[in-house]
Amino acid sequence: MHPEFPYVAFIAATLVLVPFPWHWRAGNVATIMIMLWLFAVNVIYGVDAIIWRHNVDVRMAIWCDITTKIIIAANIALPAACMCVCIHLESVASVRHVRSSLADKRRRQFFDGFFCFFLPVVWMAVHYVVQGHRFDIIEEFGCRPSIYMSIPAIFLIWVPPFLFAVVTFVFAALALVHFFRRRITFAKHLESRSGLSPSRYMRLILMAVFEIVFAVTSTSVTLWVATLDIRPWTNWDDIHFNFSRVDQYPSLYISSFVERYYTAIWWIIPLSSAMFFVFFAFGQEAIRDYKAVFSGIREKIFKLRSPAVQVFTIDEEIFAQDGVI
Repeated sequence: MHPEFPYVAFIAATLVLVPFPWHWRAGNVATIMIMLWLFAVNVIYGVDAIIWRHNVDVRMAIWCDITTKIIIAANIALPAACMCVCIHLESVASVRHVRSSLADKRRRQFFDGFFCFFLPVVWMAVHYVVQGHRFDIIEEFGCRPSIYMSIPAIFLIWVPPFLFAVVTFVFAALALVHFFRRRITFAKHLESRSGLSPSRYMRLILMAVFEIVFAVTSTSVTLWVATLDIRPWTNWDDIHFNFSRVDQYPSLYISSFVERYYTAIWWIIPLSSAMFFVFFAFGQEAIRDYKAVFSGIREKIFKLRSPAVQVFTIDEEIFAQDGVI
């Protein structure tokens, strides 16, 4: 019984979008995609928890076809986005980096867009190779992707997130090395090259590292559970035999171990969303936006005049030009 699932999922989906305006203004593709993928999966979890509470009826099959592919894509998109964040942070903090031009920013946005969106979309199609049947329905949890547990599945589904995690940790470590080597002059160094403050810089690194830790934890646990029932890869026809079937798992027939596993994996997405909110919802740029919204409400709804404030500062303008928040 998990009556809290819909409330937690929809609250997490709302919280993760709170920092969206200033990331959008900065044009930071990687952090925007982290928010959108987390939002999408939270909404899926919330809807599924409502529809399949106390039942495993096969309904809304098209919804399940779409959402199970989104879940597969998110498993690679989130580590890839964290990797893109850390690669850029290492670049702006190193002595190699000079103030980026508009063309440099566009190239970085295309790079981030490829790894954070186009590659996950391709992975939706790649999943079909190891998709043994249409999808699974688990009571209380809803639709989940079907994966034929085999050696090809390990390399196609679980190895890529680990590779992105390794690259993320390497670039995060290099970025921290730059910080500690020049910690006295680091603030001026960042500002002269990107407009980043040390506070924003560290928040981005910590966010990426914590997100990747959650992603690796989820992937590791799932891989470990999968290896408990590893099956041989025979041939394409055998793997995809009776592909249209939907496997149903009532909670009555799910062991306590499997139920705890699904619960732990479920909570990783809302916790990742809450962590993202905490890192970015209380920064100076967020407080300025809150004040601007509050002032707008005072003036347009309550017809009260607010003292003039400069919401968009020169520092923020420089910062947005480089495309990092």
